[in-house]
Parts: sequence; C-alpha cells; structure tokens
Amino acid sequence: MRKTVGKSLRSTRGKLELANRLFFRLYQCTNMLHKTGSRAVEAEGLSTQRWAVLGALSRKQAEAGMSIGELARYLMVSRQNLAGVLSRMERDKHILIAPDTRDRRSRIVKMTKSGHHVWHTLALPKIHVYYGEALADFSTRDATHTLHYLLKLLDNMRRINVEQRGDEDLE
Repeated sequence: MRKTVGKSLRSTRGKLELANRLFFRLYQCTNMLHKTGSRAVEAEGLSTQRWAVLGALSRKQAEAGMSIGELARYLMVSRQNLAGVLSRMERDKHILIAPDTRDRRSRIVKMTKSGHHVWHTLALPKIHVYYGEALADFSTRDATHTLHYLLKLLDNMRRINVEQRGDEDLE
C-alpha cells in the first residue's frame, strides 16, 4: 500500500510539474506572438489585437458585420478590452461601428473598404510569411496535432470559465 501511495504522489507531482511547464510555455508563446506578430504587421498600423479583429471580420459569416458582443465572444475577450481596440480601428478607418437596424441597442462592427485593403492586400501576405516562419519546423501532422490539443485545452478552459462565471460570458 505504501509503495502505491508514494508512486501516486510522484505521478501527481510529475503531472503538476509538466502542467506548469506547459502553461508557462503557452504564456511565453502568447507573449512572443504579440511581440513578433505585431512587428510583422506594424507597417500596416496593425497589432495582433487589430489583426484578430480584421481576421474575424473578414470571414464569410461576418460579411454583414458582427455585433460587439458577438465579436467579443468570438475573440474571447471582454467588451471593455475590445472597446479600446475598436475605437482606434474606427479612428483609423479600418472598421465602421453603426447601430444595428434590427436592435438599436446593439452596434454592428463592419470592415471598411480601407480595412479590407489593409487586411487582404497589405497584412495577409505578411501574416502568411509569419506563419511560415513560426511553423518552419512543423510538418502538416505536427501542426494538425498541435491544433487538436490546443482545441482540447480551449474546451477545458471554456468549461472552467462557465463553472467560475455561471455563463459563457467572458467579461
């Protein structure tokens, strides 16, 4: 019995050490994404946050725009964190924020013609180069497996968020 308990504690300790290393590496990757990703598109006046907004708005499902709440949920950020980014992007004419014609309390975010040009013509080619450099030593299989495990982790974190908040709102 004593051997089993000791082995179990070592196993638990080993898993916790591995989890700590994993989450610390995710933290470092997040910081490096912000730093190196922003540098990749800074000439276009973008940051990784603006990149994410334009990427979300460039999807086929978002052609008619997205409400601020939908965009915040899609990006998994709070409305407060998104507000500053959106106001700067609106000032730079990359997006337009207008009242929703169906619900005047809601506002719709749309990419402008200028935002479309910045995203599709200027930023995307640089983002594709960045992806290639960041994934240089990854095979297609490596990238597929990484995506799979990141999605599993994201699902677990969403579940934790719901348990902590009692809903799926990220604010």
